[in-house]
Amino acid sequence: MASVSEPALRADGLRAEWTRTWAFACRNVIMARRNVFFVFELTFWPGVAMLSHGLLTQFLALTPEMTAFILSGTVALSAVQVCQLDVAYAVLFDIWSKSMKHQFLAPVGIRHLALGSWLVGVARGLIVFGLMAFIGTRAFGFDFLGGGAGSLAAFLAGCFLCALVIGLLVCTLVLLFGTRAETSAWAAVNLIVMLAGIYYPISVLPGWVAAISAAIPLTYFLDAFRAGYGFDSQFSAPLTKGFALALLYVALAHWALAAAITRARRTGLLLKLSE
Repeated sequence: MASVSEPALRADGLRAEWTRTWAFACRNVIMARRNVFFVFELTFWPGVAMLSHGLLTQFLALTPEMTAFILSGTVALSAVQVCQLDVAYAVLFDIWSKSMKHQFLAPVGIRHLALGSWLVGVARGLIVFGLMAFIGTRAFGFDFLGGGAGSLAAFLAGCFLCALVIGLLVCTLVLLFGTRAETSAWAAVNLIVMLAGIYYPISVLPGWVAAISAAIPLTYFLDAFRAGYGFDSQFSAPLTKGFALALLYVALAHWALAAAITRARRTGLLLKLSE
């Protein structure tokens, strides 16, 4: 009987990993297509946000630089919100369909759930960005490439990593506190982007609040992106610090979700969420 080579085993393992990850991505897409509000998440609310904030900048007669400062925050909020919802849906869909216990009986890991859902969130976030960039450019003359293509790519990558962290934390809260924590899927992101200086520099915040803001990765990504429009950076090497914090929080959020799942199994909450 011929033995299977190590490269073949490794290839089979990678194929299995990708299949499990892709399964969660496909599930999110299928569930989202059945949701009548899917189009609102992708087009209506981001479009309204860009139009309303863009009109506000015109009413206040802001300079192009100040307009970029405000609208970059609008883009960050919408991109992070849409992306993190997909990660949160990985658990919320199972709660709403009363199938939570079945998911965690399957031979899958948190990494498959998180990565598969996040990939769909990134795709949806890019669609949202494309729509907002079109509106911002055509209606308000906002050049999203003012800081260069590399700056924009780093900014979006940072937003999506922050969204992954928030989505995993929402999943953790739901598994710790049950359906009472569902509202965190919409509330948590607003609190975090507010602290990150979405429409203002964090220097205007009280000292202790600014210290909290400095621990949020999105603060650094906004700072680095706005530097491309002539604003003085408030941090040294903001992208390095932002990505380092984001990756650290991804690892901590993964650990927290694993601990929450273990606790939910022990307390019986996993079964209660499936009834």
